[in-house]
Amino acid sequence: MQLTRTKSEKTKQTMDEKLNSLRAGVLGSNDGILTVVGVLFSVAAATTNQFTIFIAGLSDLLACAFSMASGEYASVSTQKDTEKAVVEKERQLLKMDFEGELHAVQRHYMTLGVTEETAMAIARDLLTKKPLATVVSIKYDMQLGHYMNPWDAAFASLFSASVGGVFPLLAMTFAPAHWQWPATIIAVSVAVALTGYLSAVLGKGNVKTAVIRNVLVGIVTMFIHYYVGTLF
Repeated sequence: MQLTRTKSEKTKQTMDEKLNSLRAGVLGSNDGILTVVGVLFSVAAATTNQFTIFIAGLSDLLACAFSMASGEYASVSTQKDTEKAVVEKERQLLKMDFEGELHAVQRHYMTLGVTEETAMAIARDLLTKKPLATVVSIKYDMQLGHYMNPWDAAFASLFSASVGGVFPLLAMTFAPAHWQWPATIIAVSVAVALTGYLSAVLGKGNVKTAVIRNVLVGIVTMFIHYYVGTLF
């Protein structure tokens, strides 16, 4: 039974792995935008000192980026551990209950409309050539040897959260004084509209709904934090 894979097969990312990194990136950028603008609006409503506003925003940007990265790393590491445990479980089942695994593969093909005899022939052929890869793929929709990479997700989240937070930070601290507030609102609205669009595309959702929802959330976030800032 051939269970080994070539180096190129091991290093080539699957679509699920790429989408996971993109998902982490989109979520990271959205969090970076909203958390940074929240702090900026609160601080700017309480003081007009530009240096104080900038330092507060920059500090929050860094804290958000590293927080998102560590959260993604922990989350995806847990997912990767679960995937490895599943593979090990199937490896043992192939040794202890090969017939049961064989019939599981057969039933899979029968649900696709293949006759019982043909399904059994396909199952025997697949379990002779690639037993572990076959059962993992059929029972869990996983590709053997391709696990979600926590480092990819962490770095994607770290980078995107930093980039997302830069939009409101630059608008609030470097725009002319009389353009400070409108420039930040516009920058945030455009940025969250973009993350809403990307999240809808990745999740195959309604783009218009996602964009409108994200913009509304951004506006509400800015309003709430501005109001909080005026209390001090």
